[in-house]
Amino acid sequence: MAQSEQEVFTAFDATNLIAPGATLTRVSNQFSFTEGPAVDAEGNVFFTDQPNDKIWRYGIDGTLSVFMEKSGRSNGMYFDPAGNLVTCADEKNEIWSISPQGKVTVLMTDHEGSRLNGPNDLWIDQKGNIYFTDPYYERDYWAHNGPQVTGEYLYFLPHGRPHPEKVDTDYVKPNGIIGTADGKQLYVADIDDDKTYRYTINSDASLKDRQLFVEQGSDGMTLDEQGNLYLTGGDGVTVYSPAGEKIAQIPIDEDWTGNICFAGTDRQTLFITASESIYTLKMQVAGQNKA
Repeated sequence: MAQSEQEVFTAFDATNLIAPGATLTRVSNQFSFTEGPAVDAEGNVFFTDQPNDKIWRYGIDGTLSVFMEKSGRSNGMYFDPAGNLVTCADEKNEIWSISPQGKVTVLMTDHEGSRLNGPNDLWIDQKGNIYFTDPYYERDYWAHNGPQVTGEYLYFLPHGRPHPEKVDTDYVKPNGIIGTADGKQLYVADIDDDKTYRYTINSDASLKDRQLFVEQGSDGMTLDEQGNLYLTGGDGVTVYSPAGEKIAQIPIDEDWTGNICFAGTDRQTLFITASESIYTLKMQVAGQNKA
């Protein structure tokens, strides 16, 4: 069951993030494992049901529909500046671009001739450059066995190029990733080391000034317009201020909370993927994740 109004209010009592009187609403629990929510320019959300190899669409009118079957076992997703849905296609460890009409273009297949572990989550800047994480989670649907690369790293795929570059190898298992709307900062979570880092993004898209942001890892993450960072995992959603102060906790009655984004025409609806379910929560703040 979703949490009661009182439980949600208590979680946000000191933050002024939640809309007055709002409650956590479970939209549906018909899935096997939900992931990868991404919002388009209109505010519709696309998310994955990875075990069932589908991408779903949750419209601004509240309707649910299947956008794509046989989605390459897509996991993390994000819209590029041209309105294409870019996905971590885990079946063959690729990155796909999917047009609004459902046409697939494979953007990346390997790193220096080696198959990657399994791109997991990604973020795209306003020039179309892609930053993505590549942890190793062995899948029972893979036709291959074992990793071909030596570690689990953070990568960068320049816009229009087919081969990614390693940008940080100092991770145990990188997972969640999000950048700021102004393109100046990047957050990356090391889920197995229980840490989240923040980088400065240079004008040439390179990274510098890696700093420990908080001692908490995350599966997926998002940012609001105030610069607060929302992390996910076994304890629901945890919110940190830009200074790294924990300011809110949203309990989710599921085994795992996988990912999160802001949705709706005003970007003031928090959309949460959690195991077999998807949830919404009306907020007073909007998200930074404008398509």
